[in-house]
Amino acid sequence: MTTAIVAGTDPDGLGEALESEGANVVRITGIAAADSLDEAGIDEADLLVLTDMDDATAISVAKERNPDVRVVTYAHDSLPEFAKGQADLAVDPDLLAVDVVAEELV
Repeated sequence: MTTAIVAGTDPDGLGEALESEGANVVRITGIAAADSLDEAGIDEADLLVLTDMDDATAISVAKERNPDVRVVTYAHDSLPEFAKGQADLAVDPDLLAVDVVAEELV
């Protein structure tokens, strides 16, 4: 079973779509930082989904804690330049629906 951490407000409902595909979803409310990532279980997670680019600094922390975690951004905002090399996939919700993205990720 895929374990996904969803950080951000998730206005498009990707977390729910991942659950519908059978993923175990852990949510981070507030800022995604080292403590909240550790509490959410980043060291064992398969997937980190960011829905708010204000949390982009969490990408490097997540990759440090778990180099194998796949990092996906699903947001209307652009991924900051400093994080582009560490994210595995960046998706604009206007281009792909949550159900399509969830099916591909799980």
